[in-house]
Amino acid sequence: MSMKLKKVSYVYSEGDAFEKKALDEISLEIPDGQFIGIIGHTGSGKSTLIQHLNGLLRATSGAIYYDGENIYQEGYDMRTLRSKVGLVFQYPEHQLFEVDVFSDVCFGPKNLGLSKEEVEERAKKALTQVGLDESYYKKSPFELSGGQKRRVAIAGILAMHPQVLILDEPTAGLDPKGRDEILDQVALLQKERKITVILVSHSMEDVARYVDRIIVVNDGKILFDDTPKQVFQHYKELESVGLAAPQVTYVVKALKEKGWDIDTTATTVEEAKEAILLAIKKREKIC
Repeated sequence: MSMKLKKVSYVYSEGDAFEKKALDEISLEIPDGQFIGIIGHTGSGKSTLIQHLNGLLRATSGAIYYDGENIYQEGYDMRTLRSKVGLVFQYPEHQLFEVDVFSDVCFGPKNLGLSKEEVEERAKKALTQVGLDESYYKKSPFELSGGQKRRVAIAGILAMHPQVLILDEPTAGLDPKGRDEILDQVALLQKERKITVILVSHSMEDVARYVDRIIVVNDGKILFDDTPKQVFQHYKELESVGLAAPQVTYVVKALKEKGWDIDTTATTVEEAKEAILLAIKKREKIC
């Protein structure tokens, strides 16, 4: 279920007094099964962009196609689109409605008109997939930790069996352990279900570690769209728009400047470790 955006623009307006072009003729394709990262400084347009992908915002101009159909054509069912393209907000409280966790995860599939048995089966499976067992079923979602709330919100979307899962800053405010647990679960789900995952994040380390492709948004336009290795080679340009590369990228580049024969395309800790070990071996041979 691929998606395509053709010259999508969006203008915020408050009467005649204020107008801002949040998206400026964005064109891109999102094929099935990719793990995509979207990065950009605050106000760059990335959150506006993802809200267009499941129809929460309507483009001022341009078109969006889902599985070959223009979602703006007359009679298009946005409800069906939102069951296929699931969006988990940065603040999960916005997506929690019911008195207990199990009822909350059942909410989405129940609205699809499924049988009670199918709804409950989907809810149980989704909660298992995000690492929440039966001991959480009767708990109030509002009494959970931030990380647990995010797991419930993700489970609620997964229970609807989406083809595209969009996560807006899913690890914001979490400690490193909680962050890794959630992103590891998402990466596993992406591989098992072969769904498209779109991750919006401020963490360059997370993006480098998990995604296949990075889309950099700046002033409502696409600045870069490539693999993490290629995008982070443009670290100077990223810095100029308020972003950066992962810390390990700066480490290997600093070693290169000091004369080390080292691969400077490393973007993860593991890649940097291998590159440094290989460079040390080369230096030992020379000595």
